[in-house]
Amino acid sequence: MLEKITAVFNGKVFYPAEPIALPINTHVRISIEILPPGEHETVSFLQTARSLNLDGPSDWSTNINKYLYSK
Repeated sequence: MLEKITAVFNGKVFYPAEPIALPINTHVRISIEILPPGEHETVSFLQTARSLNLDGPSDWSTNINKYLYSK
């Protein structure tokens, strides 16, 4: 299987720019192609949050203190 992803290198590790559907501890082979400036997409926090498909109450932002601090 061949899948292309975009990632960012922070000096030690590569961080994928989008979620990857692989089981934990899957061995992969990585080929590196350095993208020219301006060719890569910037992923916003909102794009990342939406891509996670998290479940939560619809009134989360309105009642955040209730959800965080009430027992």
